[in-house]
Amino acid sequence: MPRKRVLFLCIGNSCRSQMAEGFARAYGKDVIEASSAGLAPAYAVSRLTIEVMKAKNIDLSDAVPKGLLETGASAPAELIVNMSGRPAPAAPGVQVEEWRVRDPIGESKQVFEDVAANVESLVMALVLRLRQQQPAAGPASPPRTGFGMRREFDSRRGHPGK
Repeated sequence: MPRKRVLFLCIGNSCRSQMAEGFARAYGKDVIEASSAGLAPAYAVSRLTIEVMKAKNIDLSDAVPKGLLETGASAPAELIVNMSGRPAPAAPGVQVEEWRVRDPIGESKQVFEDVAANVESLVMALVLRLRQQQPAAGPASPPRTGFGMRREFDSRRGHPGK
């Protein structure tokens, strides 16, 4: 099943949306094609965002704030996760999900850690929800052995058949 294109949106693309993109890439790369943007992109990703995410083994040292027109996604988003607290830009056929997440800009490291924990749990819930929406895998085929030959078990003889 193709991955869902998700755009995480906040004000400056310096904290919350960068965190969400990092968590989505780390935990949900099988179901999410993640990108992030800001309504009014900041000059740089917050030093505390980078520090807090590094403590969670997610490297955002090369991340840069982006606006909506420069998200870098290969195709338009199918889902916008809006953490900006402002109305998200409307686009036909694009689902918008509102997440109420505190903006940590200008706050202490502890606030950044709390926000990262909140964003992490929200992203994990999204990943699980998207995995549950995937169609179930079909029945497993019998094991193959040798040169692609199927080996059937002969219950009458109590050993593999020929």
